[in-house]
Amino acid sequence: MSPSPEQTPTPLAPNERVRPYADAPRIPESNVIDPRELLGAKGAPVELEIGPGRGGFVFERLAAEPSLFFLGLEIRRKWATIVDRRLAASEHAGRGRVFAEDARSVLPRFVAGSIARAFVHFPDPWWKKRHHKRMVIGAPLLDELVRLLAPGGELFIQTDVEERAASYEALCNACPGLTPAPGGARIGENPFGARSPREKRAQADGLPIYRLLYRRDG
Repeated sequence: MSPSPEQTPTPLAPNERVRPYADAPRIPESNVIDPRELLGAKGAPVELEIGPGRGGFVFERLAAEPSLFFLGLEIRRKWATIVDRRLAASEHAGRGRVFAEDARSVLPRFVAGSIARAFVHFPDPWWKKRHHKRMVIGAPLLDELVRLLAPGGELFIQTDVEERAASYEALCNACPGLTPAPGGARIGENPFGARSPREKRAQADGLPIYRLLYRRDG
């Protein structure tokens, strides 16, 4: 039996189609954002991860340091939405958020000196020359991270590609305001009590991991 005209749903026009994860969490549209106020940190340290993906590091870091607040910027709407919802339903609710944003466009709106520590895990998985414009780690992003880090704040970068590690190290060494950690920028172990899924896979596969730790000049 064919449905009556009253029962037949009217198809959406092309410009009316609902985008997947259209309700993804977004940073407020304000010219100036204080991450501490955004999270309700009230003087507690706020840490930042660029590209948290499925959120493994976020949860482990919050569990390792119950006093801190954590902000993730994930360009993929799907994972930003899923992880933010998981955080809201977890024991860490109120201390961690993940927003569907491109860090390169959002960080310039953040208040200077508002971040205690920034993490970038295994970025830039593109090798062809035409993809270099998509790379996350570069002078513009580093300049913004230095501006956002509080005096004595830390920047931690990990990669399993030696050439990338050398490139990031050269960029950081040339960035005003950053100083290698005591003993040198390259450190052997992850000291933060949390590992990203990519770090766990690399360790399980026996791959070398190159870790860089820098501090914001005080």
